[in-house]
Amino acid sequence: MRLRVVCACALAAGLAAVAPAGAANPQHAGLQVALRAQGLYLGPIDAIVGPRTLAAVRTFQRVHGLPVTGIADVRTRRALGPLGTPLFGSRTLVRGRIGWDVAVLQYLLDQHGVRVPLNAYMDRPTVKGLRRYQRLLHLDADGIAGQATFAALGLQTRVPVRAVHVTKLPRYVVKPGDSLTAIAQRAHTTLAKLARLNRLDPAHPLLIGTALRLPASVDTSAGPTAVSASNATEVRASLDKWAAYYGVDPSLARALAWMESGFNNSVVSPVGAQGVMQLLPSTWDYVEQVLIGHAVQHDADGNVQVGLAYLHHLLGAFGGDERLALTGWYQGEWAVKAAGPYKVSKVFVADVLALRERM
Repeated sequence: MRLRVVCACALAAGLAAVAPAGAANPQHAGLQVALRAQGLYLGPIDAIVGPRTLAAVRTFQRVHGLPVTGIADVRTRRALGPLGTPLFGSRTLVRGRIGWDVAVLQYLLDQHGVRVPLNAYMDRPTVKGLRRYQRLLHLDADGIAGQATFAALGLQTRVPVRAVHVTKLPRYVVKPGDSLTAIAQRAHTTLAKLARLNRLDPAHPLLIGTALRLPASVDTSAGPTAVSASNATEVRASLDKWAAYYGVDPSLARALAWMESGFNNSVVSPVGAQGVMQLLPSTWDYVEQVLIGHAVQHDADGNVQVGLAYLHHLLGAFGGDERLALTGWYQGEWAVKAAGPYKVSKVFVADVLALRERM
């Protein structure tokens, strides 16, 4: 419904079990790269846990005295060493990082047509490829994979996600003894990003009393962990109920909700989109005042109702064309009619439609 990136693909909290044969899960690319480093897997990095990947997991577990389950659980991933952790989405990726999540990033870039090594190392070619991808999608081409890049890549799996709370840090006034480097470290950002945000030259002295703008901070230490099974079940039931009410394909409704929030009603995006369907307050008001004519309770079920009422409206506005309706959802109805789909919107739509096959 608006051009922005969301936290839907935020933090993966666990990889409790391997997917059924033939099912691709980008997290499993990290597993395959880690097993390849152990000399146990020589197949393609395709994110599909097939017979060879499963056999490699079992061999690794047997050699390391772990229960031979074929499941890449926490113990198994820890035993894999630096390449076994962390899962994709749990940290910002900058040059020099090494790990499972870097391998997943490299796999996703490759899937989006940007050729980079698959070595689980955030090396120069990977950073260069990431910048190319960011430029293609009109993101800040800083070679750093953070929440905006994660969302744009469209990572959607059945791995539970941790709630992500995005807060805007206050302005900071420079005090005696401060340096730009120290302030950047305290703000959990880079010197270059802080300098660029405030249009400063790091080579020049930092004046006492200067008011600095600090970038957004992502707090993953607090709040609930994964969406509970009971909450997810309630959200799915709500999606099915309102999809039937508004005549929307329930699989499409579930895929869109999963893409936006992972069925998590506590997610709030950096631009203020809220809840299961990631609705802006202006969209909520439009649906209440124009489309349905009455107020809706601000809970998970209400969020779903408003979201599907708006999706129903978009489907009608575009003659039932699901691709255009989803494009309108992402970048705005009038923007689609005026300029057609943006590149980043096409990525979003393709991911939702692919996800529908699994919902």
